[in-house]
Amino acid sequence: MEGKAGELIKKFLRHMELEKGASPHTLRAYEREIGSFFAEWKFSAPEEVKFPDIRAHIASLSARGLEKSSVSRSLSALRAFFRFLNREGYMNSNPAKVVASPKLEKRLPRFLDVDEVFALVDVPEPRGFREVRDKAILELLYSSGLRVSELAGLDLDDINLNEAAVKVRGKGRKERLVPVGAKAIAALRAYILERFLLKRALKGKGQGADGKNAFFLNRLGQRLTDRSARRIVTGYARKALLARGVSPHTLRHSFATHLLQAGADLRVIQELLGHSSLSTTQKYTHLDIAHLMDVYDKAHPLADEDADS
Repeated sequence: MEGKAGELIKKFLRHMELEKGASPHTLRAYEREIGSFFAEWKFSAPEEVKFPDIRAHIASLSARGLEKSSVSRSLSALRAFFRFLNREGYMNSNPAKVVASPKLEKRLPRFLDVDEVFALVDVPEPRGFREVRDKAILELLYSSGLRVSELAGLDLDDINLNEAAVKVRGKGRKERLVPVGAKAIAALRAYILERFLLKRALKGKGQGADGKNAFFLNRLGQRLTDRSARRIVTGYARKALLARGVSPHTLRHSFATHLLQAGADLRVIQELLGHSSLSTTQKYTHLDIAHLMDVYDKAHPLADEDADS
């Protein structure tokens, strides 16, 4: 986008990247949502935008049949953009601040039970670089509850096998130290050997310099991307005959849920997941209650009111 609006959008995106540590995926989403608003409503400068314009845009998105979550994301992007402009002195107010968000249905995060997790991580047969790497990815995602972006961003010196821990850079580039289980440590050790052999082979061909410090690599010696890691997880989920929709985030949810079911303190889970707010972690208490109720309904002899009728 050109003109004043385009310049300020670029400044906002730089701010989100450098000051807030926003991921490339988040930055693309912000650029898409904000840019489409200005293009659709023919505004050339942000100060032209008023409260009714934002409200009309949100109403228009809803009228087209977009999901409430998509409409809410668009409004969130506009709020963040105009909040930045207001704070930096480009505007005297935030026209998106008081626009009501569509009410979203509360969805409990999906998770796998323990047997399903074991079935998933046991799919890769570790007999080559790719399979050994994939095994390590699956084990680490479940063992430590990493986001896929955090996993892809790991460097060699972030892995401490002796201490059984990984140093993770989360949202806002906040660092945390996360423990790693014994099975994941074994998988990581096997992968480190395969990684070394790959790098040596590529070096002999004059290749593989791009991913020098990256921990997880592709077959060309380059850092593995978020998208590739997602494909790896979904691919093995299909092979394990699990229900559709299994992703790296499913393993993160499973990690948190299983810890809670085992009696872990919610504050500890918050630290391990890298949540800035405890309220974000508390959704797992609702999920666990739903799980317990399901177990009760299936197992308790008096759960079925019609059992003796």
